[in-house]
Amino acid sequence: MSIFKELRRRSKASFRTNTSGVSHSNGDMTSGQSSSTLETSYSSSTPPSSIKPTLSTSNLQTLSKSVSGSETPMQSPPPQRPVPISSQSNRNSFYAGNSSPANGSIRTPAPTSPYAPRILSVSDNSWVHQKVLLVYGQVGDPRQHPINGTLTVYHNQENFPTTTWPVCESHFKVLVHLVPGPNRLRFDFTSSKQSTSSASSHSSWHNINYLPLINSPPLDLVILLAKDSPGTFDALPDRAQRGENNLEMAVRKYRMAAYLWQAFTGEQMFRHSFGRRCFRFEEEWQAGTLSQRDAQTGQMRNEAKIHIVRSDKTVAELRDLDLAQQHGPATKKDGLFEIAKDAVTNHFQPHPDQKRYVSVLLLDSQWDTQSRVITGHAALGSDSGNIKMAIFGSHSLQSYPSCLEEVVPAFTDCTRTDTQFLANDCEEAGSNWESANIGIGAHLHEVGHLFGCPHQESGVMLRDYVRLNRTFTSREPFSTRTKSQGLKICTPADECQWHRLDALRFRFHPCFRLPSDPPSHHDESIQLWPVENGKILITAKSGVAFLEVYVDGDDLCHHFLEFIHSESPNSNVPRQVTVTEAELRQLLPSEKQKKKFRIQVFSGGLGKQTVDDVGLFTSKKSFVKLPKGQLGFKGSKLGNSQLDNTEPQQILLDSTFIQTKLLTSIKVYHGFALDGMEFFYEDATSQLFGKRGGKPGGDEFVLDTRRGEILLGFYIRAGLWIDGIEILTSLGRKSGVYGNAQGGSGHTLIPPRGYSIAGISGTCGSWVDGLSLIIMR
Repeated sequence: MSIFKELRRRSKASFRTNTSGVSHSNGDMTSGQSSSTLETSYSSSTPPSSIKPTLSTSNLQTLSKSVSGSETPMQSPPPQRPVPISSQSNRNSFYAGNSSPANGSIRTPAPTSPYAPRILSVSDNSWVHQKVLLVYGQVGDPRQHPINGTLTVYHNQENFPTTTWPVCESHFKVLVHLVPGPNRLRFDFTSSKQSTSSASSHSSWHNINYLPLINSPPLDLVILLAKDSPGTFDALPDRAQRGENNLEMAVRKYRMAAYLWQAFTGEQMFRHSFGRRCFRFEEEWQAGTLSQRDAQTGQMRNEAKIHIVRSDKTVAELRDLDLAQQHGPATKKDGLFEIAKDAVTNHFQPHPDQKRYVSVLLLDSQWDTQSRVITGHAALGSDSGNIKMAIFGSHSLQSYPSCLEEVVPAFTDCTRTDTQFLANDCEEAGSNWESANIGIGAHLHEVGHLFGCPHQESGVMLRDYVRLNRTFTSREPFSTRTKSQGLKICTPADECQWHRLDALRFRFHPCFRLPSDPPSHHDESIQLWPVENGKILITAKSGVAFLEVYVDGDDLCHHFLEFIHSESPNSNVPRQVTVTEAELRQLLPSEKQKKKFRIQVFSGGLGKQTVDDVGLFTSKKSFVKLPKGQLGFKGSKLGNSQLDNTEPQQILLDSTFIQTKLLTSIKVYHGFALDGMEFFYEDATSQLFGKRGGKPGGDEFVLDTRRGEILLGFYIRAGLWIDGIEILTSLGRKSGVYGNAQGGSGHTLIPPRGYSIAGISGTCGSWVDGLSLIIMR
């Protein structure tokens, strides 16, 4: 028996040893965490880069020694997510020169050459959620022996054609095509200056796991045509003769531009330490166009769907309307946007409660050589209503790449723009590659508006997209915009960026959700409460995300504060935070710290609350003298208090201050809005806030006093005035909304921790048009 026991013990030890072959990405279990840590608050526009010059793997240490002959640190990929749990199978495809591991797990062979490509932007066995991924890396040591050459990417199990990319001064940027599940990629480097004894002498392998997201709403892609449109776009005569400006080519180019948006945004979100989150597209099984070879052979693939939508307007009507927009009264400025929105609404026919996110390409925009204007074009984006939409013209479409193989050529094509046939948009598209920047980048700017981003002090939402090319190329050609030679090497620090405030909005946007995110809360409202010692308590059921500070006269936000932990992007956001006026002023430069300023505070549901004058909000005007010398505080007010003959009103609830007073019921007077509320007590007395209008007799909600039920707060529908109100109690009961349950937006008024309701303050004209709670400690 002792022999069998010993054999059993050895068998267990052997089993544990064999299973250690599965990589866990250096033990880091955080999704998409950057190797650099972002601070809690920011007042600058550029976050730290995610690429940190540290050595974290033995392979990189070996490379460092072999290239430079010393321990000089070299760049390494940031830690990300571990390898997926999958069955141990030998059904993995391996290229020549590599054999399958004995245990069948997916392993990355050690580099065989100091010139084997190193991937720096995404670590081995990472998880991503987009079909086309931007990858950045190096060959050799660019500080010691920079080298030029070509990088060839062999995609997973050869199910996508190989692609080639330039290596400039040892730097490369590539776009890799992924399929759902594990992707095993091979990167081969070749150079005329380096001899190659075999096909894999300068090769490296990289594993990336692609998990498509289908539980978040997609960004729909639409090409809008006039009802009599020929389905063509502006192009040089020789291209038009070859049919390179037809509707089919427009679909290819628009689809490729959309995948570039996605690749750029996904990488940017990772650099902002928010994981590799991005918006997704609705995809369908169709003839693939992401590869030039697919377009020639008709290979079927699952790729982004382009909706072809016809307007009920003619090309001439769109042209005339656009001229009226550019030269007519301000009321005509959004005419094309409304036409596009009507056509999109008719096409999708969304449910009233359904939100659609739609990017529209106006195919019939044309360069008018006589008037020197682009007709049928508008660059607009809006996140209002249930159709969130961005529109942009097709006047730069000729310069777009139509597939992966054309990305680098498109962004390095110095052919001058011939204004006899093509527009030099804003005099910043003087060459083909600059035209591609303007068209693809400016359309992305409008998509930013679609996702709720305002203009920023820097980044895409300013005009940073004029250097969008640097994201996808390692070298920049001559620029007609700056009349200077471009960058010799385009590093991540030189690239176009999303501003940190844009990334914060994306982090909480429903289109950017990750499976690891906590469930979203239906209540997106946020409330502010001025209390003692200049403190402001901020509460939100969906969490308090960030706030923006604006000095009087500022149109753009230059200073902000965020309340999420960058190292834990998927953790819950705090539901209550405390700031002080002094702390907020410290965010401002010294010369502006005494000026009037306002704040906009955002919840984890992207609800927004504005305080126009923080100094006034925290002053004695927000304080209320309560009985027995106590102090009460008015929370942020809902409604604009702008009805004719509106007057201030305020009540302090007797039941809060008189022990013998017991609140038994609340009667709500309402019609299409809130007219008033009356609080009834056990001794047959009552207090009225507002007036007894609307429905005769109102609706009464009775409290269960035998069980000790008390008033906890209110859920309010409010916009310009108070549309409706719902009573919330300590026993979790809700009265239902009295008034207009669909009016305005929803707001939950419940005192912060440590405080209780003391009364109600507001204004009332023909009905209640302003309301806030008075709280006390």
